Amino acid sequence: MATTLRRVVQTLLLTLLPLTASQASEPVVVSSKIDTEGSVLGQMILQRLENAGIPVENRLQLGGTSIVRNALIAGEIDIYPEYTGNAAFFHDRAGSDTWQSADTAYEMAAKLDRKAHDIAWLTPADANNTWAMSVRQELAQQQGLKTLEDLARYLNKGGRFRFAASAEFVESASALPAFESAYGFDLTESQLLVLSGGNTAATMRAAALNSNDVNGAMTYGTDGGLQSMGLRVLADTKGVQPVYQPAPIIRRTTLEAYPQIRSLLTPVFKALDLETLQTLNGKVAVQGAPPATVAADFLETLPAD
Repeated sequence: MATTLRRVVQTLLLTLLPLTASQASEPVVVSSKIDTEGSVLGQMILQRLENAGIPVENRLQLGGTSIVRNALIAGEIDIYPEYTGNAAFFHDRAGSDTWQSADTAYEMAAKLDRKAHDIAWLTPADANNTWAMSVRQELAQQQGLKTLEDLARYLNKGGRFRFAASAEFVESASALPAFESAYGFDLTESQLLVLSGGNTAATMRAAALNSNDVNGAMTYGTDGGLQSMGLRVLADTKGVQPVYQPAPIIRRTTLEAYPQIRSLLTPVFKALDLETLQTLNGKVAVQGAPPATVAADFLETLPAD
């Protein structure tokens, strides 16, 4: 009886060993959202893993947030770049002050995703891709505008200003009204150029061309056209907007199979500050460079392991 049982156990072990080995060699499915920044960050992840000898499968620019997020939860993909502030909506936690701080937003996103879906958040970039107010570089230089507090001082002294934005940005309580309340300024109807849709390309273009005397625009923090169009993001020093730091998120089972992924991606995302991301996005969105080329060139600038 004992001999028979031992043979059964040995047979099971021999059956399981090949499965374990095959699981370890399965490719890591790398994905991203469909936007420009998603394609650039996704390529960085894909190439970094591939260059390290990790088998990968390319499913970049899969779709919008809900599509990519659901694919990760379902196990159809293994890793993609996400934004900390989105966790507030994933877990129905919007409205909390947690999301106004980079550190607490990251910690909460990581905690909630690990508990709910066994997803790990890796090192984030030091950049914030959230709603922002930007001004023409010449205005910023002439008036010393670096923060929204600076803008408020300029406006309250009667400074000339006209701001291009979407109706959503102007009307949403969490956008322009929140900025006005926090920093103590009030844009009149004549100081606003409200454009249909929410495309920041149109608002940036209006400010860059000084169209209709526009010298400020609704943007996102890492918009690719900011530098090429001569615009400067004004720092939200009071943390009015939720923080949206990009970071790779990965299924923990995949991370356990390839634990080196964490150390491989940490220096990549640590090197991505706001201006760097703006520049990289601009090479794709403005100059038309392929995301794969932009990512490869950036990875070559990192110190050798």
